[in-house]
Amino acid sequence: MERRSFIKKATIGAVAGTTLAACGNASEGDSGAPAIQTPTIRWRLASSYSRSLDTIYGTAEVMADRVSSLTDGKFTIRAYPGGELVPAFEVLESVQKGTVQMGHSASYYFIGKTPTLAFDCTVPFGLTARQFNGWVYHGGGLDLLREVFADFNIINFPGGNTGTQMGGWFNREINSVQDLRGLRMRIPGIGGRVMDQLGVTVQQIPGGEIYPALERGAIDAAEWVGPYDDEKLGFHKVVNHYYYPGWWEPGPNISFYVNKDAWDKLPKGYQQALEVATAEANLLMLARYDAQNPAALQRLVSEGVQLHPFPNDIMQAARDMSRDLLASESSDPGYQKIYDAYKKWKTDSDQWFGTAEQAYAAFAFGNNAAECTI
Repeated sequence: MERRSFIKKATIGAVAGTTLAACGNASEGDSGAPAIQTPTIRWRLASSYSRSLDTIYGTAEVMADRVSSLTDGKFTIRAYPGGELVPAFEVLESVQKGTVQMGHSASYYFIGKTPTLAFDCTVPFGLTARQFNGWVYHGGGLDLLREVFADFNIINFPGGNTGTQMGGWFNREINSVQDLRGLRMRIPGIGGRVMDQLGVTVQQIPGGEIYPALERGAIDAAEWVGPYDDEKLGFHKVVNHYYYPGWWEPGPNISFYVNKDAWDKLPKGYQQALEVATAEANLLMLARYDAQNPAALQRLVSEGVQLHPFPNDIMQAARDMSRDLLASESSDPGYQKIYDAYKKWKTDSDQWFGTAEQAYAAFAFGNNAAECTI
C-alpha cells in the first residue's frame, strides 16, 4: 500500500506540475496564485475478449482502475468486451482510425496487415513470457515494435501474458502428422499458417464462438489459452482430448493499443499514469493465470478429460515448418529487422534458460511432480 500511495502521489504531482506551469504562463501578472486545473478525460477501450473471460478481459479493467486511481478519477477509461463496440478482429483498426482511443488484443490476429505484428504477440517456438518481457523492457524490443505500430498511428504497451498455452482440444486422438490432415481447427497467427502447411483446415473464430462451433461439429479442434479459460468456455463438455504444449504460443503477449493522436493530447502526468498502469496489468495477468491454472487442470482431469502430449513427429515437423515460414518473410526490410533482433535475443536467452532453469524444471516438474519436494 505504501508503494501504491507513493506512485499515486508522484503521478498526481507530475500532472499538477505540468498543469501549473501552463496555468502560470497564462496567469502571469494576475493577483494571487493561479488555480490548478487538471483536465477531465474520458476514453473508451475496445477489447477482443468476452466479459466472461475475467482474467484476459479483466486485465483491461485492472489497467483502467489503476489509471483512475492515479489521477484521482480525472482520467477514466471504460473497457468494452469484444463485439460490443467493434468486432473482436477489428480492434486494431478501430484504434488506428480513432473510433476508440484504446484497444486490448493479440497482435497476431492482424498479421494480414503485416506479418511483423506477430512478434508483438508470439511466434511458434518463440519467446516465453519472461523472455518476451526481458526483450521488450530491456532488450530494445519495444522500440522496434513501436516503429511498426507507428505505421498504424498507434503506440503499443505490453498488456499481459498467458504463459505457455495448451495445445488445444480435439475430438479424436492425434498420434502422427498424418492424423492432422483434413482436421478443421480454430487456430490464429503464424501457428495457424504452420498447421495449414501440415494439412489442417484453419479457421479464425473469436473466443466466444468456439464452443458452439465445436458443439455443432463445424470444427474438429480448437485452441484457446489454458485450463482456467478453457474450463470457463466449457470445451470439455464437447470434446475431451486435451493436448500440450501449445508450441505456437510459448508466451503470447497481449497488447494495449493507444491512438497516437489521443496520446499526444494527454498531459504528461496522465501519460505516466497510463504507462504505470499498463506495466502493472502486464505483470498481474500472468500471475493470475499461474495461480488459477493448476486447480482448473485438476478439475478437468477429474471430469474425464484425457491429457496427451503432442507426438514427437508433430513437434519436429511443426518446428521445421515454423522456421521455414518465419524466414520466408524476410524479403520485407522492416520484417527482417525485427526478425533478426528477435532471433538473436532468443538465441542468447535460450542459452541462459537452457542452463539452470531447464535443469531445475526437468527435475522438479518431472518424476517428482506429483509430490512436494520441500
